[in-house]
Amino acid sequence: MKKVELGNQNIAYKDQGAGEAVLLLHGFCGSSAYFDEILPELTANYRCIVPDLRGHGQSDAPNSSYSIDQMADDVIGVLNALELAKVSVFGHSLGGYITLSIAERYPERVKAFGLVHSTAYPDSEEAKEKRLAAVSTIQSKGIQNFVDSLVPGLFAEENREQMSSVIDKIQEIGYRTSPLGASSTAIAMRERPDRRHVLEKSSVPVLLIAGESDGVVPPDRTFTAEGEGVTQALIRGAGHMSMVEAPDELTRVILEFLDKNIK
Repeated sequence: MKKVELGNQNIAYKDQGAGEAVLLLHGFCGSSAYFDEILPELTANYRCIVPDLRGHGQSDAPNSSYSIDQMADDVIGVLNALELAKVSVFGHSLGGYITLSIAERYPERVKAFGLVHSTAYPDSEEAKEKRLAAVSTIQSKGIQNFVDSLVPGLFAEENREQMSSVIDKIQEIGYRTSPLGASSTAIAMRERPDRRHVLEKSSVPVLLIAGESDGVVPPDRTFTAEGEGVTQALIRGAGHMSMVEAPDELTRVILEFLDKNIK
């Protein structure tokens, strides 16, 4: 992992492959390691920049309040350090919220973008209460207890038994999340705005990817825009984690979209 210093924090990132630049943003209590299964094929065709978001992985966890826009600014800081003017951005879950912030606030930096098991909707009132409960659990019982309860539900029910070793790996990644970072990020997600208009008004190609059995962000929460520039892809047999549940299919979908719209 490489690191770039941004103000009072360091952001860690991977920079692999060559060609048109693709930015991959991971989900909550994840890290750049979420994409390990799909990187080999992607980097055979594209240059992939894969950061650990603030508070996650090997990046620092600033002792301050977080917002989705601040996390987006971190990512732009990495691109600036690498002197990358325009990229294609794909965000998984939390990473999708950050992707939408970048697409809205830095449109000149984006060639195309995609949401992977993510949504442009804001949190519902029920979801907002769950964010507060998550913070309470992290603070009272620790990050490991929270991750143990979180991760199995990210997988399609039919995959949980046969993918127990994969679930273990995703939990191990989660354990390395800063408790402060996880708590602050949960609040950032709770306070994010409705960004459906970003999808509807996009002037660049958009890819929307949903898991057929995603219990966290169901397909109808992802597929909120249609039109000539919007591609919708449903991944069969996957929950919220197609990068490990169905990595070959996710890779195929992303590469087809990029080959059609970027090359």
